[in-house]
Amino acid sequence: MRTLPLFATLIVMSTFTLAQAPAPQAITDPKQITSQANAAVEKSLTIEKLYMTRQIGRPTWSPDGKHVAFISNLSGRNNLWLVPAEGGWPTQLTISDQRQTAPAWSPDGKWIAYQSDYDGDEQWDIFLVSPKTGKVVNLTNTREIAEEQPSWSPDGRYLAYEVKPKTASAIEIDVYDTLQRETRHITTGTPNDKLNSGPIWSCDGKQIIYTQSQAKGTDSNVFIAEVATGKSTLLTPHEGEALYFASDFAPDGKTVLITSNAANGHENAALLDIATKKIHWLTKDQWEVHGGDFSADGKRLTWTVNVDGNTNIFLHDLATGKTTALPLPAGVNETAGGPSAFTHDGTRLLYHHNGPTAPSDLWVYTLASGRSHQLTHATVGGVRAEDMVEPALVHYPSKDGKWTISAFVYMPWNLPRNAQHPAIVYVHGGPTSQTVNSFNRFVQYMVNQGYIVIAPNYRGSTGYGKEFQQANLFDMGGGDLQDVLSAAEWIKQTGYVDPKKLILMGGSYGGYLTMMGVTKAPEVWAAGVPIVPFVNWFTEIANEDPVLRESDLATMGDPVKNKARYEDRSPINFVDQIKAPLFLLAGGHDPRCPKSEAQQVVDAIKKRGGVAEYKVYENEGHGFARVENQIDAYKRVADFLLAKVPPADCSCSLTE
Repeated sequence: MRTLPLFATLIVMSTFTLAQAPAPQAITDPKQITSQANAAVEKSLTIEKLYMTRQIGRPTWSPDGKHVAFISNLSGRNNLWLVPAEGGWPTQLTISDQRQTAPAWSPDGKWIAYQSDYDGDEQWDIFLVSPKTGKVVNLTNTREIAEEQPSWSPDGRYLAYEVKPKTASAIEIDVYDTLQRETRHITTGTPNDKLNSGPIWSCDGKQIIYTQSQAKGTDSNVFIAEVATGKSTLLTPHEGEALYFASDFAPDGKTVLITSNAANGHENAALLDIATKKIHWLTKDQWEVHGGDFSADGKRLTWTVNVDGNTNIFLHDLATGKTTALPLPAGVNETAGGPSAFTHDGTRLLYHHNGPTAPSDLWVYTLASGRSHQLTHATVGGVRAEDMVEPALVHYPSKDGKWTISAFVYMPWNLPRNAQHPAIVYVHGGPTSQTVNSFNRFVQYMVNQGYIVIAPNYRGSTGYGKEFQQANLFDMGGGDLQDVLSAAEWIKQTGYVDPKKLILMGGSYGGYLTMMGVTKAPEVWAAGVPIVPFVNWFTEIANEDPVLRESDLATMGDPVKNKARYEDRSPINFVDQIKAPLFLLAGGHDPRCPKSEAQQVVDAIKKRGGVAEYKVYENEGHGFARVENQIDAYKRVADFLLAKVPPADCSCSLTE
């Protein structure tokens, strides 16, 4: 999706190299890509089946460790559910047509705080629900102010959260007194190009640490605030640009677990001493390290390491310095839970596992036994893991020779190497994001129907260090587009792909790059699918969320001084070059890429007699939360592609 300036939860390690977590072996020669034989694979997968697999979102432990509350779309909506910590049948706690997220169980166990918006508009309110009675209270009830990421004080009286008025371009931190029903401002007067995020309480409830990021996304700091006075102190003074993010407050109140790219240009973990502001680096590795939590006794902590799109969880003992990788399958494994992934007694750890052949589920790891048990079961409805495809990790050089680009390639089962097959170049959003080795419902469906998919991590993606992440600053739609075009060239060299059957597809910033691709390299593409795109830098900046506007101005430059750049990188100005038929999707309440962006394309293409099919979901925002809309949207996309760019053996009725 199109992201606001990069926020991250961050983490710690000992002086520890990634010998325990080697980089996955990547393929560099296109001819080494092969299609595996599988006589048992079924082509009975449908969009309906795949999108009925459940989405499991953020969880939170009950204070006594007996239950887990989590977000899921089991009912077709992202609502709050409860499941026993030993496993069992989940029960629905909230019933709402609106999406909910970020649950946090109060320390006294009486309430669970969460946030909910209205038809995807991102004007979040903070709600409370009783886990015993199901009673729901809208705590903030401010339609013109968005409140996010609730965090309980240790005594359960106060809630800290992020605050942003609808027309503001800065994010502040507030604290709400649930007894007095009063709000206290922890930060005020933050400049327009700064964002405060991730409030975390000290164990005595007297202080809060938070991260302040600049709109450009290349510099951030950790602050500590006195709750009684609101006085904030900078903990990470530095020269030049560097990222510092707070992950957790040590139980003794003396140190903060942080992650920063200041040591070597790659995100690494450290302990920050509050009194001296000195940083003790715990890792100096070349992969991305993200932080977890301290255990309640302060003896252990967690972190995750992202190695070329595969993530694993590490457990570190502060007394012995011993670091242990949890024995988990390949894919994306991340600690989960608020305020901590640990139970209060420190004996168990809550985490997500998400792999290419199975959607995300919650698991509990017991430290004493070293074993895990599964809490949720997202795969339902007759969907079989053996029908899914595990992608190959590939590397190819950028066209300008500056970078090595990483990508995941999905090959359908039983595919002959005869250069007759269609391929989709699938472009992630952000751009500060990353395609990882996780479950993708639509990709698996299209691969099941005979489409090859390559998903590149173009320059500007996260996961590969500071220089790579910042390589598209003031060059949006330039070098990153060339990396996407190189993905198309690479996949053609496998010998499987018909050069006349290349499809470009992506969402948010990926939708923007899709539009850039079909306008700047029109001869390459047989079809394009821009999902919630923006297409005109001038109108996007005029109409988008103010926080995102500040980010765009910081990364593209002043639109008056850099008018030529804005014009050249706005694909709406080159619609007359498009040769491929397009299918566009938009959300009626999208605050990031308003539906008017996609509408400009549709109007311009139809005016010149071209093909531009279009669907707006008026009750959705930036991406679609309602299951029936997900099914409808991606069935429409699949039918469009099956009709316009069919596989070699396509009957063109496979979504029925």
